[in-house]
Amino acid sequence: MQGSPSTDHKKRSGDPIIDTRKPSVPSPDTESTKITPIKGGWFKKAICGIFGPERAEVHNPDSKAVGQVTEPWSVLRDIFPMDDKAVVARLHAMLAEKDAAIAALQQEIHRLSNDIQSSTKVARREHPMTPVIHVVEDGGATVQNRMGRHASVATSNVLSNIPSQRTDELCPRMINMFKAPLDFVDYLKSPRFARDILRLAKRACPIFENEPRCLFLQSPAYVFGDIHGNLEDLNFFADNIWKLGVPLTAGRFLFLGDYVDRGMSGLECIAYLLALKIQNPEKIYMLRGNHELRDVNGWEEHYGERSFLWQCRDRFGEEMGIRVWEEVNQVFDRLPLCGVIDHDVFCVHGGIPRPIPGSNNRIQDILMVPSVAGVNPPNELETFETQQVASDCLWSDPARGDQERYLDDTGFGESLRGGGAICFGQKAIDDFLEQNQLSYIVRGHEAHAEGVSISKGARVFTVFSTSKDHGQGNKAMAGCILVDFDQIQVINRSVRYKNKFVHKRNSISLAGLSGSALDLRAKLGLVVSPEHTDEGEEDFEEYEDGNDGKK
Repeated sequence: MQGSPSTDHKKRSGDPIIDTRKPSVPSPDTESTKITPIKGGWFKKAICGIFGPERAEVHNPDSKAVGQVTEPWSVLRDIFPMDDKAVVARLHAMLAEKDAAIAALQQEIHRLSNDIQSSTKVARREHPMTPVIHVVEDGGATVQNRMGRHASVATSNVLSNIPSQRTDELCPRMINMFKAPLDFVDYLKSPRFARDILRLAKRACPIFENEPRCLFLQSPAYVFGDIHGNLEDLNFFADNIWKLGVPLTAGRFLFLGDYVDRGMSGLECIAYLLALKIQNPEKIYMLRGNHELRDVNGWEEHYGERSFLWQCRDRFGEEMGIRVWEEVNQVFDRLPLCGVIDHDVFCVHGGIPRPIPGSNNRIQDILMVPSVAGVNPPNELETFETQQVASDCLWSDPARGDQERYLDDTGFGESLRGGGAICFGQKAIDDFLEQNQLSYIVRGHEAHAEGVSISKGARVFTVFSTSKDHGQGNKAMAGCILVDFDQIQVINRSVRYKNKFVHKRNSISLAGLSGSALDLRAKLGLVVSPEHTDEGEEDFEEYEDGNDGKK
């Protein structure tokens, strides 16, 4: 009969007599403690958990079945030939071992969690030393001195063996020219300036060509919209955002395109930005805008003296002017199309591209655009699909409220610009952000008097970084955005911020200049006529019939 062992079962010598009908387990503190009998299934699980399944498989003396546990204490006696107190002590010791193992596993989980967080939030980088001290002079200028002049012999030897960074006069000259253009008036019309731009273009081409068509950046990052040859507004950002220079300013700087045309200082602006890129390839990033296309920046009939091609020819003559224009456009052909900050903020000049049939990843579609792309007109490396993706990135706009009902089922439709440009509505925005696990779109391409505007359910930012030449009036502001970890900050230039270099022809500050000097500065865009104003100026590139979508 299955149950308690028979009372006449022969006991081993020295075994205590246990009343199996009323089992008791001695505690560490008392001789005995009454407990309720444990059912076989529960007790077997406990034994398996403590000793392992192989130790719990025991024979019942009254049954041929294997693994059927009857009374706890008889099982323990079969497993361990020891007295009651020894068994209890053994159980406590094994439980203590398991507690220690659990604690060790918890510590390992905590360590691994910290490792995962540190590896995903902060990328490990090497930091080779630059043995230079930057001394800030009165007025904000910086001077570089060699570090370690008073160091020990051992330290001095280490510092002296650190290779110096490659430096020449080209990039510093471009930066100095941009900061003080009035001191470089003759240079800006000279063949030397043309040759310097050609050298900049040659150095910049491989840098941009080796970058992916979609950049992936970490914050903090400043994002700038259209510049359009506006020397004053770009100088405002240089004086206030990277006052000590780009190398000494934390974060990255992302420009969304449209560097030339409309303003009179397109050559100065692009030369300055290329110099910054060459000096700081891991901090300065430049995207392509629709004005970085030949059929736009070469449209002299439309923009006249504000065309980039016209300015190149006027400054450097027919032959050299066309050469400079083409070499700079070679750089434009290699500019990336978009950027993503913190895997959360999508940045582009125009807007999001339409879906490509058979593809469900538009970031990947952008990455497939050739690293050298003409777009309009395309080159032999481009397909219809890659040309469409690139064109949409450069030209598209958010749909206005009254356009939403005319969009297709994917949320895209024809833009009011015409010329094949498209617009994207709320559905297209929501689908794009959800599919790519993004939160915001930051773009340029459209003029706004407030510098930065927000639309489409507060998910689309439009950044415009020039306050002139777009018919926004005398109260227009130039703006930029700072993406700073978990915050997005807007920075604008106040309308009360005074110009440093561009003045009206009747300004008192120009009273001592001759007529020829005034004419030269006027050709460089440093002197404007008294009646020149943006108030009421026709914004002739927006929605004009027959402009082929150009902006």
